[in-house]
Amino acid sequence: MKKTSISAALVLSMVSILFSVPGQASTDTNKQYRIPRVSTKIKPNGILDEEVWQKALVLELNYEVHPGENIKPPVRTEVLLAYSKTHLYVAFRAYDPDPSKIRARISDRDNTFNEDWVAVILDTFNDERRSFDFLCNPFGVQEDFIETTGGGEWDAIWDSGGRINDQGYFVEMSIPFSSIRFQRKEGDQVWGFDAVRSYPRTVRHHIGTFPRDRNNNCYLCQAVKLVGFKGAKPGKNLEFDPAIAAHINYEREDETEGPFIKDKRFDPGITARWGFTPNLTLSATVNPDFSQVEADALQMDINEPFALFFPEKRPFFTEGADFFNTPLNIVYTRMMRDPSWGIKLTGKEVGNTIGAYMVRDTLTNLTFPGIEESDSTSLSMDSTASVLRYRRDIGNKYTLGLLFTNREGNDYFNRVLGFDGDFRFTDKDRVQVQFLGSSTRYPDEVAEEFDQRKEKFNDKALDIFYYHNARNLDWYAGYRDIGSGFRADLGFIPQVGYRSYSAGTNYIWYAKPNRWWTRFTLAGDYNQLVDQDDQLLSRMASASLTYEGPLDMHSLVEFTRERERYNGVQFDQNWLYIHQCMNPTGDSHVWLNITLGDRIDYDNTRLGKRVRLGPGVMYHIGLHLRLSLSHTFERMWVNSERLYTANQSELSLAYQFNKRTFLRTILQYVDYRYNTTMYIDEIDPVYKHLFTQFLFSYKINPQTVLFLGYSDNYYGYQKGNLPQANRTFFLKIGYALVL
Repeated sequence: MKKTSISAALVLSMVSILFSVPGQASTDTNKQYRIPRVSTKIKPNGILDEEVWQKALVLELNYEVHPGENIKPPVRTEVLLAYSKTHLYVAFRAYDPDPSKIRARISDRDNTFNEDWVAVILDTFNDERRSFDFLCNPFGVQEDFIETTGGGEWDAIWDSGGRINDQGYFVEMSIPFSSIRFQRKEGDQVWGFDAVRSYPRTVRHHIGTFPRDRNNNCYLCQAVKLVGFKGAKPGKNLEFDPAIAAHINYEREDETEGPFIKDKRFDPGITARWGFTPNLTLSATVNPDFSQVEADALQMDINEPFALFFPEKRPFFTEGADFFNTPLNIVYTRMMRDPSWGIKLTGKEVGNTIGAYMVRDTLTNLTFPGIEESDSTSLSMDSTASVLRYRRDIGNKYTLGLLFTNREGNDYFNRVLGFDGDFRFTDKDRVQVQFLGSSTRYPDEVAEEFDQRKEKFNDKALDIFYYHNARNLDWYAGYRDIGSGFRADLGFIPQVGYRSYSAGTNYIWYAKPNRWWTRFTLAGDYNQLVDQDDQLLSRMASASLTYEGPLDMHSLVEFTRERERYNGVQFDQNWLYIHQCMNPTGDSHVWLNITLGDRIDYDNTRLGKRVRLGPGVMYHIGLHLRLSLSHTFERMWVNSERLYTANQSELSLAYQFNKRTFLRTILQYVDYRYNTTMYIDEIDPVYKHLFTQFLFSYKINPQTVLFLGYSDNYYGYQKGNLPQANRTFFLKIGYALVL
């Protein structure tokens, strides 16, 4: 089918959908419970001795939903609910026949998922699309995130406490309404709700408040409903987060040679948030500290033709990040390197979702995507980035969206405009669509250096994806067309100039309780890429078998066969991928990844053989100490002669004094050894990099923090030589004033 006929069919199908949309689905099948209002406060400590809990709504978690399918759970769990004018109060009584087997550690927030935990899920708009999730381990250590189709990072300010007792463990949560968004309504509201307990023993049991239909791909559509919240107020909904960042940096004149040059910086800044309605928030920041306290995980970047993706961790960008998610990754905030100021608006009113921000960046990162590889650079040029996102919900099944991004600097701009749709036709069937156009102009010197067009150029991108998700059988089909001149400089699109056709299926077998396995999945996938002249770029088919069983064991074996064109030459490749992970004990998690088979030598355009091994272990020593060690080894041969050997190691050792305070060390080591006689172009025989970081952290909440640390980097390009390139002492103090 021609591209024009595909686009026409897409438009016609969307028009037919808009004029045949059913109304909001009835909630008669969802049980409703009234949540009581109270006037007293609680102090979350896991004791549950306040008067609030005498008046609270009490629900029992009666269903094991994984691995069992709506069966009686192995343990009893109660969730208690009440609200005041300003807070939602939640408590759990998690009973356990043997409390000595409870898995819980004193740790930093967002590090609890391998432990025992309880969670509350709140669909505050009752739109069955998005939920706020609050999770605690038995000591009240927090984890929070926004659950949507694309997922969302999020750090909220709330209070929690928990303790283990002779009955199991009890947890209390106090969640301010100022930390969440909800409906603007004078009377009673209806919220979708679930409470979940994770109970890891021989297998990990997930227990919930309602039975889940595995033939329904909409989880929140099945949730129970809470009625109440009349008079709930977010207070003044003002938050001020002043921060002071300072560092002393010593850096050599020429990376690894010459004397150290000392640089001192003292950067005060402030971020302010104003919820001018219960669900619209305006944020602004001036001179923010966007330095990352968390080091990026190591990724093997040797012999990789395209740019690698690194997740965003900076709070200004992670808050409300799910609003900007679309099928194509058009908003990737790591492209903004060193902003001097920013302003952002996020929120939802009735069925309208809006997200917008503008950021002034003092450094402009550019990625130049290509059909077979990508390139990148950083310009010492100020640029202004703007993003506008709008979504409209139609009933409880369909969503239409608009997205606009713009970045401008001296003699440079990139603009992207498009629409997208998410259509859930049945409980099992869903289609996602996105169509975009871009317009770009690079500075002449940049265009010449990186072989880009000097004049303004335009192009488009189209993505269509169909999912069928059922209890046992899933399948999908997709089509993507990205023009060679399409650019999304505020996103992550490393490859352009292709059309892809994809399809796949998997079949799932579920075990009955107390078996040696819990689930088997047999899957097959096919993907074909052609260029804009319909010449083959790659054709790939794979088959895999996944086993899940006791000890949280997950085993995957996948075989892939691919024909790929690179630099005018076609290569046939076969490789095997094996993944294995498990929890041998309640204190440990181990994993191993293996890749064996053919691999293109992209530097020299020839076929080789590759082996990659990736073992790792995470071990808890007592309640307070956590050790994590991982390593990746890769070696490649061409014509039976070694091309390169690569080793990457990462060690993290953290001691958690209490929920608020920890001391952590991270060591990352990279060692690449090249056989220079095997390369056409000149290459250093060795590349070595050692990164160390020592961090003391005191964190009352995600914004009230004290970070004190030291980091350095060593680089080497010869055997046995690894000189220090820089070292930095840094301090950050932040405070959250919530009104």
